[in-house]
Amino acid sequence: MSRSSWNAVSSDQPAQVSCPQCGTPVPWTASSTYRPFCSRRCRLVDLGEWLDEGHRIPGEPADPPPPGDNDPH
Repeated sequence: MSRSSWNAVSSDQPAQVSCPQCGTPVPWTASSTYRPFCSRRCRLVDLGEWLDEGHRIPGEPADPPPPGDNDPH
């Protein structure tokens, strides 16, 4: 590991990430309740985008279960 990488890892400052919704810096600590989001609002806006299918995971769609096969086990 290079000296500059080591300094970044061993810093006394907590790591920061950008809120995926608005870009606000969020410290990665236990006190950041909504991490990686900056607030409850940003967390709920993101959830709403997933529920409205605004976000999707790439890949082939899963096949629906055959008709009459209602047993999930």
